[in-house]
Amino acid sequence: MVNVIVEEERIEAPDNWESPQHILVVLAHPDDPEFFCGGTIARWIGAGHRVSYCLLTCGDKGTEDRDLTPDDLCKIRQNEQRSAAAVLGVDNVVFLDHPDGYLVPDLELRKEITRVIRQEQPDVLVTCDPTNMYIRDSYINHPDHRAAGQATLDAVFPAARDHLNFIELWRDENLDPHNVREVWISLPQEASVSIDITEHFEKKLRALNKHTSQIGDPAQLEERLRSRHTLDSTLDDPRYEEHFRRVVFR
Repeated sequence: MVNVIVEEERIEAPDNWESPQHILVVLAHPDDPEFFCGGTIARWIGAGHRVSYCLLTCGDKGTEDRDLTPDDLCKIRQNEQRSAAAVLGVDNVVFLDHPDGYLVPDLELRKEITRVIRQEQPDVLVTCDPTNMYIRDSYINHPDHRAAGQATLDAVFPAARDHLNFIELWRDENLDPHNVREVWISLPQEASVSIDITEHFEKKLRALNKHTSQIGDPAQLEERLRSRHTLDSTLDDPRYEEHFRRVVFR
């Protein structure tokens, strides 16, 4: 009798790129990258990819401390974001410094993001889902998140691609058009890919803990995040994932 061993089909990870990628993360607030996709960012950097951040707002409203001015909070949150990014291995963080809570996906914001895309020339861009009004059944998605996602997607296509969109960027600033190859949309209503971040979960936690002004009780936050392991795992032997809607331009 001959024993036939059939090798399990291997499913290739969606981020198994053949060469190092430049990945640009465009989100609304300091701390959004770490909360939304910090494990994935750590995974990508660990695999040899380069990740840059563009944060659209200053994060100058998120406090209950009535002695803090918006300017003071802005400086605190920018410093926290740089520290958190450094934990993950991100060394390029750009702030557009719009006021927290007032972000609008208008043409001016689209132009600013288009400028950054043309400057950075990323292969892959990460933003968030502008259609996601609710997070689970306990949270209304921040309007800045929705505005950031809308303005960023509109900047990717068609504004960054076509030289006649915001022609002054090409004509006066010498910024050539740029085609982003992939967009990964975090906090999606409908995910199309899931990334295993189990090996990078602890680094995500360390990065999040740099956002001291936003975390009332670090132990409580850690307990909550650790409880969000996959359904096929346990708290004693957890597996963690981050989910995205992936758009690959043809």
